[in-house]
Amino acid sequence: MRVLVTEDDDDTRFAVETSLRAAGFAVDVATDLPAADEALFVNTYDCVVFDRVLPSGDALHYVKHRRQAGWTAPVLFLTGIDNPVEGLPYGDDYLVKPFAMPELIARVRSLCRLTAVAPPPVLRLGDLELDPGRRTATRAGRALSLTVKEFTVLERLVAAGGQQVRRDDLIAAAWDAEVRPSSNVLDVVITALRQKLGPPPVVQTVRGFGYRCA
Repeated sequence: MRVLVTEDDDDTRFAVETSLRAAGFAVDVATDLPAADEALFVNTYDCVVFDRVLPSGDALHYVKHRRQAGWTAPVLFLTGIDNPVEGLPYGDDYLVKPFAMPELIARVRSLCRLTAVAPPPVLRLGDLELDPGRRTATRAGRALSLTVKEFTVLERLVAAGGQQVRRDDLIAAAWDAEVRPSSNVLDVVITALRQKLGPPPVVQTVRGFGYRCA
């Protein structure tokens, strides 16, 4: 997880950077808003930490401007004034100085999860379309009623883009470790998928290996 810390106070910036790195984050630092703007132009961050008041301006105004332009990265404000109402419409969290580093780390980790759970892209192969975020599937515009296992197996096959997928990989994706690769549960799901997908056939058997979509 990559974090940008914008703080003009050398001691605070060093302490925050060191603590976040020790907690396993990749950290970039900036001392003012122009430097932060340059970093944000070049890189994508899972969380951005702003000191609220900087010599180059109010970070709240900067974030507000970027939000209006469609910027969505989670923001944590560090502030010496306990007034979250003003900042929260544009930031996602705040900490009042002085603060404990374990709390800062916990807040940053929580905000990073907001980007980690972004919905995956829609998958398409021929006339087949799968939306993993909504867990919906259609073929030639026709909605498919799939079980969780059926959807997971089909998702893995479509994501492979026509390449062969091993039986073991399909089983690992849809079942826990208690289901051994020799089990016939995958074959049952494949049979059901073929019936629901209809003609022409989509799921092909690769003998001695697994399956593929074409």
